[in-house]
Amino acid sequence: MAKLIVITSGKGGVGKTTTAINLGAAMNHFKEDILIIDGNLTTPNVGLHLGSPEVPITLNHVLLNKADPFEAVYEHESGMKIMPSSLSLSELRKIKPEKLKAYKSDFKRIADYIILDSSAGLGSETRSAIDAADELIIVTNPEMPALTDALKTIKLAEEMRKPIKGVIVTRVRRQDSEMEPDVVKEMLEIPILGMIPEDELIQEALKLKDAIVHTHPHSKSARAYKEIAAKILGVNYNPEKDRLPFWKRLFGRKK
Repeated sequence: MAKLIVITSGKGGVGKTTTAINLGAAMNHFKEDILIIDGNLTTPNVGLHLGSPEVPITLNHVLLNKADPFEAVYEHESGMKIMPSSLSLSELRKIKPEKLKAYKSDFKRIADYIILDSSAGLGSETRSAIDAADELIIVTNPEMPALTDALKTIKLAEEMRKPIKGVIVTRVRRQDSEMEPDVVKEMLEIPILGMIPEDELIQEALKLKDAIVHTHPHSKSARAYKEIAAKILGVNYNPEKDRLPFWKRLFGRKK
């Protein structure tokens, strides 16, 4: 049965969109049929991250009843499918985010796993995305302000009776100022799906307009996303065996 997973966060700038794209790419790496939807209608970035900032038909057209969902789907060269949102402000003013849930069954006919990147915060767009979810994944950083906002999102999800798969902690630097994994788990009271290390190659992947799972598949962050995807899908994956050979690391190969 198809599943719609919403990726959300209590605040912006924590790596939510990067996580949505790379989690989808990692699941696709394991041969799953994936659709990534940009549900962040106010500030859409999925298209920018994947090299399709402007396309003829978007999620906006679907929500305005101007197109069927399958018409707004574009296939990435990797094989995963994406449904971008429009950058147009004029379209945004006409859209009712709460209509998103009405198309849930249509989305599920397009792919087996739908990864929906929501807007950050607790506004109407985020609530509409959460309302459409089968499961939620919370994205946060290991600092107290981000964790506090993540906790607010968790409480909102509980109020809306939506199951939370777990939390992905991004931009982990292993510094003394960061909260330890046990503290994060105790504070949020949900499972930690994985920790994504701070990785300069993520910015390089952004410049290349693709997921780091594609551009640098053996990097530490790509392997971390693949490990999370494997956990969600219940498949075997050994991140150590997916590292670059020693001689390539020795001579500075990063991919």
